[in-house]
Amino acid sequence: MDKQLEPDMKNRLAFLDGNMVPAAPSKPERGQWANKMEFLLAVAGQIIGLGNVWRFPYLCYKNGGGVFFIPYVLFLFTCGIPLFLLETSLGQYTSQGSITCWRKICPLFEGLGYGSQVVVLYSSIYYIIILAWAFFYLFSSFCSELPWANCKNSWNTESCMEFDKARGLSNLTIFENATSPVKEFWERRVLNITGSVYELGNMRWELVLCLLLSWIICYFCVWKGVKSTGKVVYFTATFPYVMLVILLVRGVTLPGAADGIKFYLYPDPARLTDPQVWMDAGTQIFYSYAICIGCLTALGSYNKYNNNCYKDCIYLCLLNSGTSFVAGFAIFSVLGFMANEQKVNISMVAESGPGLAFIAYPRAVAMMPLPQVWAICFFIMIILLGLDSQFVGLEALMTSITDMFPSFFHAGRHRRKLLLFIISVASFFIGLVMVTEGGLYIFQLFDYYACSGMTLLLFAIFQSICIGWIYGADHLYDNIEDMIGYRPLPIIKYCWKYVTPVVCSGTFVFSLIKYSPLKFNNVIAYPWWGYAIGWWFTLSSTLLVPLWMIYAVLSRPGSLQQRLQALCTPASDLPENFSKKNTIYCPPNPEHGLPPPPQTAPEAAAWNNFRDTGPL
Repeated sequence: MDKQLEPDMKNRLAFLDGNMVPAAPSKPERGQWANKMEFLLAVAGQIIGLGNVWRFPYLCYKNGGGVFFIPYVLFLFTCGIPLFLLETSLGQYTSQGSITCWRKICPLFEGLGYGSQVVVLYSSIYYIIILAWAFFYLFSSFCSELPWANCKNSWNTESCMEFDKARGLSNLTIFENATSPVKEFWERRVLNITGSVYELGNMRWELVLCLLLSWIICYFCVWKGVKSTGKVVYFTATFPYVMLVILLVRGVTLPGAADGIKFYLYPDPARLTDPQVWMDAGTQIFYSYAICIGCLTALGSYNKYNNNCYKDCIYLCLLNSGTSFVAGFAIFSVLGFMANEQKVNISMVAESGPGLAFIAYPRAVAMMPLPQVWAICFFIMIILLGLDSQFVGLEALMTSITDMFPSFFHAGRHRRKLLLFIISVASFFIGLVMVTEGGLYIFQLFDYYACSGMTLLLFAIFQSICIGWIYGADHLYDNIEDMIGYRPLPIIKYCWKYVTPVVCSGTFVFSLIKYSPLKFNNVIAYPWWGYAIGWWFTLSSTLLVPLWMIYAVLSRPGSLQQRLQALCTPASDLPENFSKKNTIYCPPNPEHGLPPPPQTAPEAAAWNNFRDTGPL
């Protein structure tokens, strides 16, 4: 039977004593992307997020400008692209989410699926808080004057100073003790942050409503599975590029933009001797490419069997890195303008993470003509970048759970929607603790420990060992060839076996050596229970891999060798097994008038080996 047919088409008919009879009833319909573009946009929406805008440009400037691309590109080709292809191709080949995928490929490593989905769940709970903040800023931008542009508001203190209007003052002590209106808007109006980790304070009800709005939008983006997700990404994955282009054109035309871009890219080769630069490049690849958290596997599982996932991976990786590079121009051109207006060095205004999105950039926007327009454009871009990363991750989580119980969730029309509703409501209520006045303390615990770089590095090591040495790199290459018709470049195979696990192991060891406990704003230490909660976030996902291995070995019958052999053997219902069975020529029934088969010894022996192991 034709190799390029999808597995479900291959298995619709079975041969029994030469007669072609209907096979057993098929499994409930799982769904597929309507077309290739839906898959590409969904993956692009997942991997191209806030980190491309607020983390990569800052890391580039901080770690030597243009020379940062040397370790970045090295990690991209040794870890990023190989792991990206590994996860996407496994999902497409098995048509399973990230848990059942590993169950079919190598049951011993099924814990990888459980651990990655715990990370996705934690990320879904806290990542959406950023959307709540962004919605608050967006709604605040529809004012006649931006509320963070002046010190005339009820939340401002006596030390508030509009720096761009105070350049003529000579008393430098004023500047040392003063705070900017945008920082006071963030700390006193949006968060009203408490003075201690021990104080949670009251609910910020405006943020609660913004968080509720974010969850409602995410729910309806995912509630019909890939049917709804595939349509929503046409807007959420493309419109941020329109906003980015608008902000880029506006940024490069501002005075001082050239200084900002120079600061962003000016090479400092001496920085390459600092191991932290290499560590930052590696972690940026893992965070930006969404590898080792199971999302790529889930999204790939909805592809058609013969989709060219290899070519898709190359294009998506280049798009992701290219977006990060271009976003740096949009961000640093504006920061250069702000530094020029304030007559200070760019290093004084450059920030990373939420500090860039909610302090530095809004301050720069307030100095532009028609600031409301640029503020609205910027925060719409931030919301859409975060939104599709959020709901695509939620879709991956739902895929993993429903694939574990397909007969239950795919058979009932509303069971999947009910599960999604329960997860969304539970996550919303847990997230409420992060929209209190002390919520930022909890948010940073989630951000630092829940999606830890060390966890992702360990997952990458386990994945590489599993595929490279147990399942077999050549074995997966055979599977990819069966799907796309040719074999990828051999270098990726050697990365799975040697380069990726070595590079990730070295980075993991270095991260352990350089580890330092989280401090709020790098100043305030957390109490012991804060670190206990943080390590729970990390270990509750990481330890699932070895714990599952121990459980799987102990719960199997037989000797230790037999247990390990069974746990390292792929499932019998993978497409390659059906392909082998369906290529055997079946002896026909003369009553049907079919032509007689060529009677050769190898064919007869092959038929005898497989005739009792088919689906009937």
